[in-house]
Amino acid sequence: MSDTSLVKEAIETRAPTELARVGDYFALLKPRVMSLVVFTGLVGLVVAPGTLHPVLAFTALLCIAVGAGASGAINMWFDADIDEIMERTKDRPIPAGRVTANEALAFGATLSVASVVLMGLAVNLVAALLLAVTIAFYVFVYTMWLKRRTPQNIVIGGAAGAFPPMIGWAAVTGDVSLESIVLFAIIFMWTPPHFWALSLWRDIDYAKAGVPMLPVVAGREATRKQVVLYSVLLFPVTVMPYFLGYAGIFYGAGAAILSGLFLFSALKIWIKKDEKSAKQLFAYSILYLFLLFAMLLGESLVKVVA
Repeated sequence: MSDTSLVKEAIETRAPTELARVGDYFALLKPRVMSLVVFTGLVGLVVAPGTLHPVLAFTALLCIAVGAGASGAINMWFDADIDEIMERTKDRPIPAGRVTANEALAFGATLSVASVVLMGLAVNLVAALLLAVTIAFYVFVYTMWLKRRTPQNIVIGGAAGAFPPMIGWAAVTGDVSLESIVLFAIIFMWTPPHFWALSLWRDIDYAKAGVPMLPVVAGREATRKQVVLYSVLLFPVTVMPYFLGYAGIFYGAGAAILSGLFLFSALKIWIKKDEKSAKQLFAYSILYLFLLFAMLLGESLVKVVA
């Protein structure tokens, strides 16, 4: 039996050192990730043509939030062994002993089913199906299959984090369109350089846990080249909402400027080859995605008010 298997078995059977608090269960939902998921889902909902009753809109966003959080809880259950090894994750509720692995699994599975059922009953079946696909993709494809097997884990697995704006769009329209697929594509193309920037200065942590992130398998130089490549590909995708006509010149110009800065930051880590540049790109990438979707949201709200 491998060391990680022994660690996982110990975690699954270990009793919490103290009664699990509400905050520990909330931490299982990965609230920082959830907040970005809810925000991009909100943008998809607002940008979509048509209207949705405020109560149903709130319900759709609640289901997206709960579904994303449930995926995070199941991810923490499955990854409890490597979370205990990695410096960045060792204080999560399961490796810290505040929640058992089985409790986290039951919590995540229950919320997953509840979020999909509620979305289907209250909103529409297309949105519910997309939410179910998102949860299944994150849990089974990324967490259980790809993460520990291939350095392309983030590339393929990034699809899970790209679905929320499509779900928000489908909640309003009841379908999937080219416009919503572009919103998906923006997040999908953003995910690899975002996480690879993190892994460039956390590669030792990933190597220790046996996670084949690109810097661990292919080296830092190859990773830097991939970051630049995806940053180049990201640029035209981000301006497509303007050319497709559902975003205005404010968004189009802003997206071009922000994406230019993103590419500049990517080139910087390739040229300088230092940890500081990787940290700067990682931090900027979070702000970058938020600002892109905030501009889309702002333009749509202005249209409604006007």
